[in-house]
Amino acid sequence: MSYGIKAYKAVGIKDDLAVADPHRVIQLLMQGALENMAKAKGCIDRKDFAGKSEAISKSINIISALQGCLDMSAGEISDNLFSLYDFMLNHLIQASRDKSIKKLDEVIEILITIKSGWDQIPPAAREEGYVMQAQKNQQLAVGT
Repeated sequence: MSYGIKAYKAVGIKDDLAVADPHRVIQLLMQGALENMAKAKGCIDRKDFAGKSEAISKSINIISALQGCLDMSAGEISDNLFSLYDFMLNHLIQASRDKSIKKLDEVIEILITIKSGWDQIPPAAREEGYVMQAQKNQQLAVGT
C-alpha cells in the first residue's frame, strides 16, 4: 500500500510541475525542502542515519537550486535571499554532521518565513514580474 501512495505522490508532484508557472514551481520546491527536513528530523529521532542523510541531501539540493535561480541583478532582495540560502545550506550541513534537530528547526523556520512571503505575492504582481523578466530576456537575446 505504501508503494501505491508513494507512486501517487510522485506522479502528483510531476503533474503539478508540468503545468506550473514559475511562481508555483518555487512554491513546490520550497515545500519539497520543508518536507525533506521534516523527514530528516524523524530519521534522527529513529536513529535512521542513512535516511537522515538522504533527506538532508535532497533539502540541500533544492535550496541550492533555489539559490541558483536568483536574479542577482535584481538588487538587495536577491542579495539577502542569497545570504539566507547560504546560511541555510551551512546549517543543513551542520545538522547532518551533528544529527541536530535544532539546526533543522532553525532552517525550517527561515524557509517557512520566506515561503509565506512568497505565497502572499498577489497574482497581478507575479504576472508583472514574468513580463518584466521576459522583456529582460528578450533584450539580452537581441543584445540591446
